[in-house]
Amino acid sequence: MIVLQPVLEIRARRDGFDLWPVAEAEPYGFLPLSGALSPAEVGTAVVSIAACNDCDPDDGRPPRPADPLGAFLHGLLTMDDLFASGGLRVTDTVHGRTLVPGCCNGIDERTDWAEVVDGSGWASFGHDPSPFAERFGERVRLTVDADQEDSPVIELPVTELRGLLSRAERDLADFMHLVEPWAARHVPGHAEAATAAVARALAVPAPVQ
Repeated sequence: MIVLQPVLEIRARRDGFDLWPVAEAEPYGFLPLSGALSPAEVGTAVVSIAACNDCDPDDGRPPRPADPLGAFLHGLLTMDDLFASGGLRVTDTVHGRTLVPGCCNGIDERTDWAEVVDGSGWASFGHDPSPFAERFGERVRLTVDADQEDSPVIELPVTELRGLLSRAERDLADFMHLVEPWAARHVPGHAEAATAAVARALAVPAPVQ
């Protein structure tokens, strides 16, 4: 069985974080995003996305606020180009093989998968590891790490991959439907802006009010 999930890379552990409840997570591991997350896991996801964009304002943006919540969310709420580290994880449960997004890959870059099924026929997804996908006729071969000569591979039909990619988009939409009420409860003064920013970072539509 092939399982494909949109996953968010968890940033380094933030000991003592107390702005909202978060779930235990392995630093630099991956959190699958879907509508099945608990409120604490949604909190962990928002922490990671905010941390990805936690840059000091040096480009004409307003100064960082003094209050801890506003300061932590400042980059997320004021930057034009947002980034959410991660991508799509593909697991072959029969053979025990998993392709994970490499370093510097963003969840918004999952549109590169469209090139595999309907475009040039190939795409890569970061480095260290260096995952690679290539279409051969009606099948797709996923190479777990193209920098390894004996890298494990996962193969599946193009039609199956299309269905899995559509399911991943639904998972992200379902996740966003959790973010909206989560933000209203935990960051009420920034709820609408925070929800819209997370949606932009993931390159998905914000939930309709």
